[in-house]
Amino acid sequence: MKKILLRFFGFIVILILAFLWIILSPKPAFAQLNTINYNNINLENRDFSNADLAGVTFVAAEMRGANFQGANLTNAILTKGVLLKANLEGANLSGALVDRVTMDSANLKNAIFTEATLTSSRFYDAEITGADFTDALIDRYQVSLLCERADGVNSITGVLTRDSLGCK
Repeated sequence: MKKILLRFFGFIVILILAFLWIILSPKPAFAQLNTINYNNINLENRDFSNADLAGVTFVAAEMRGANFQGANLTNAILTKGVLLKANLEGANLSGALVDRVTMDSANLKNAIFTEATLTSSRFYDAEITGADFTDALIDRYQVSLLCERADGVNSITGVLTRDSLGCK
C-alpha cells in the first residue's frame, strides 16, 4: 500500500510541475512575431506596391513620393507621417489609424478607408476619385474640402465617394 501511495504522490507532483511550467511560460496568442515598424525613418520614394503591410506601424516616417499602390494597410498605424505626392491608388486602409498625416497631392484613387481614423490629417489637392471613406472618422473641415472634389465610385466596394463622405 505504501508503494502505491508513493507512486500516486509522485504522479501528482509531476502533474503539478507540468501545470506550473505551462502557466509560467505563456506565449500570447495575439502577439505578432514578425511585426515590422517603420518609425522615424526616411522612406522617401520607397516602393511598397502590392505589399502586405497589415498592422504595420509608420510613426513620424518621411514617405514623400512613396508607392503604396494596391498595398494592404488594414489596421496599420500611420501617425505624424508625411505622404506628400505618395501613390496610394487602390490601397486598402480599412481600420487604419491615420493621425496627423499630411497627404497633400497624394493619389488616393480607389483607396479604401472604411472605418479608418483620419484625425488631424490633411488631404489638400489629393486625388480622391473612387475613394471609399465609409464610416471613417475625419475632421469636419477636411470633409468639407474633400466633398468639393469628391467624384467616382470605388471599383472594389462599389460605393460612391460622395456618399461615403456624407456630402450633401
